[in-house]
Order: sequence, then structure tokens, then C-alpha cells
Amino acid sequence: MNLVITKAYISSDGGWFMDVFNVVDGDGNKIRDKGVINYITKTLESDASFVPSMRGTVGVMPSEDHTSIELSGTDRPGLLSEVCAVLADLHCNVVNAEIWTHNARAAAVVHVTDDSTGCAIEDPNRLSKIRELLCNVLKGNNDLKTAKMTLSPPGFTHRERRLHQIMFADRDYQRVERAELGKDKSSRPHVTVLDCIEKDYTVITMRSKDRPKLLFDTVCTLTDMQYVVFHGVVHTGRMEAYQEYYIRHVDGLPMSSDAERERVIQCLEAAIERRASEGLELVLRTEDRFGLLSDITRVFRENSLCIKRAEISTEGGKAKDTFYVTDVTGNPVNPQIIDSIRQQIGHSILQVKNSNLSPKAPQETTMSFLFGNIFKCRTLQNFKLIRSYS
Repeated sequence: MNLVITKAYISSDGGWFMDVFNVVDGDGNKIRDKGVINYITKTLESDASFVPSMRGTVGVMPSEDHTSIELSGTDRPGLLSEVCAVLADLHCNVVNAEIWTHNARAAAVVHVTDDSTGCAIEDPNRLSKIRELLCNVLKGNNDLKTAKMTLSPPGFTHRERRLHQIMFADRDYQRVERAELGKDKSSRPHVTVLDCIEKDYTVITMRSKDRPKLLFDTVCTLTDMQYVVFHGVVHTGRMEAYQEYYIRHVDGLPMSSDAERERVIQCLEAAIERRASEGLELVLRTEDRFGLLSDITRVFRENSLCIKRAEISTEGGKAKDTFYVTDVTGNPVNPQIIDSIRQQIGHSILQVKNSNLSPKAPQETTMSFLFGNIFKCRTLQNFKLIRSYS
């Protein structure tokens, strides 16, 4: 519901629990809408809201409305553009997607439909072809780690929960030297693991920059690692968040080795960092059409932008896509490049968020008008034809 937890107190003992959450809306205001309050109460009191963890393999999962494609591999500039181009060539229309990158690894959950029918893709031969071609893209020239892609188990899938599980299975928490280059280590989360011997608990404390869904990310990671939170407290300040949990393994025992403690620290650091907003935020709003995402990501690739995270959504014939981008070295993007891209796509279509770039949009030029209409056209052939003459 995009509510923000500002404080939380968690306690359980003898088979009973009491959890207290102080929440506000996305703008920081108190929730007064009775409909929202009743919906929260009804949902939390219903057993239907407690969905079992899906720890399946990575692959392609058909459902009634769409086909869910789960991807993981080595991150590189232009990877999303290549994936989108393959999906467009296979007549797969992207309706929703979320893409994360962390520690030189990439993961995505992409919901697609058949371009001609608008329904899920269920033909086994076609699904096999999709897996084969996407696997080739993910492997690149030297990545053998992601060569295997299989069907995920059926059932409800929480997209963000699956992304955590996919990246955890891909061991993105194992740091690599090239992923550390250029990063400010002082901004990294601080995680400690201590023993509470007299109570047979392991105590975990976390300090990090505050952001939405931080509590979700850390608690889901502990759950997926088979730990149970018995007691805890969460406090958020102006910029920083503090979390403290008393946990045990599902077998009832606290952590018993330094190796286990170090692994938990690495995994929680990764859980906090995966969703961190790295890079410049670009928001695209326009009429949806087949091949739109392929065209947009190609323009980014041709201008040497690297997509660090992306959220793709469509509703009612409208597309709203959010991209977090850097240059290919991971540094901030040159404002002139962003301005050039916005002239190609259209200043009213692609907007810059949370940036010190000048908010004043220049007058639409002939080039801007031409490319703005290109992104509204209905076919990829028209795009290629007009672009070649420009």
C-alpha cells in the first residue's frame, strides 16, 4: 500500500505475539482514511495474506494473465536493452517488470503477454525458445553461471520478494573488487551480529540510510535464510534507520559459528543495498505500445547510459517507467547527455527526478518533435524508417 513504517516494536513469546507499527503515508501524513484503515485490518486478520515463501528456481512461469520471466546474470552495460530486443523479436509484450543490479549481478522479474492475443504465453515450445534465447543473452561471452533456466513453480509470486530470492540464490552478497571501485564505503550499511547467551538469542543490529521498504527487505531476507524474529525494535530518524532484532534459527538455536555470522552480515548488507536508488532517476510517461521498452532502452544504450534499477508498469494503455541510470563507469551522467536524450524522446515524455539538472525545459525543437512522435507511433518498422532518415 506504499505506507511508510517510522517505528516498530516486535515481541513474541509462548506462542503469542504483539507487533506495533507506526505508519504514515508516502507524504509523511497520518492515515485518516477509514477505508484504508479497514482494508489494513481486514487484510492482516485474514489467513489469505500469509503466502508461503517461494524458493523455487529461476525461469519462466505462466499464469492466467501473463507469463512471468525471471532472469539473473552478470550485469553489463546494455544488458536490459538486449533482453528487451529479444522479447520484442519474439512478439512478447512487456506489461510490468522490475530490474535490480548489485555487486556486478543483475536480476529481473518481467511479466509479458503475447503481442497478438494479449494473454499469457503457454505453448511449451515457445516458452522453451524464449528461455534459450534469453539464456544466450545473459551468458554473454564469458558468463557460464546463468546457463541454466527452468520453470518456476506455479502460484502467487511477490515480485520484489522473488528478486531478493533470485539475487540471494545468485550469491550477489559475495563482494567482488570491481563492484567496490568508486563506491563510498562510509555510505554502506553497518550490520553487527552478537550473542545474547543468557537468553539463547542472536542479536542483529543494522544502521543504514532510511528509505521506503527497508524493513520489508531485511525481514524477508532473514525469513528466507530460515531465521525467526522473536523481538525487535525499529526507529527511523531524519536520514538514518536503526533496526535491532533478537533471532534464532528455525530449529530454535542461535547462530553457532563465525562463518554463519559473517554470511548473515553479508546477506543483510546486500538486502539493504539492492534497492538503494543509485544513479539519476528518469521517469517516462507516454502512451503504451508494443516495442516501447525496447526502443527506450536502446536509446539509453546508444548514449552510454547504464541502467542500475528499473520499474516498468502499464495501466489503461499508459506506460510509466522509472529508470535509475549512471554512465558506463558508474559515475553520474553528463547533464548534456540527458538533455540530448530528452530532446530525442521529448521533454514532456521523459522527466528528470531528484536532480540538480536545470528543471527548465527548452523549447521543443524539430528534432525533439520528430522523436516524440516516433515514440508514439504504433510499429517498430516506422521507428526504424524515420530514424534512419534523421
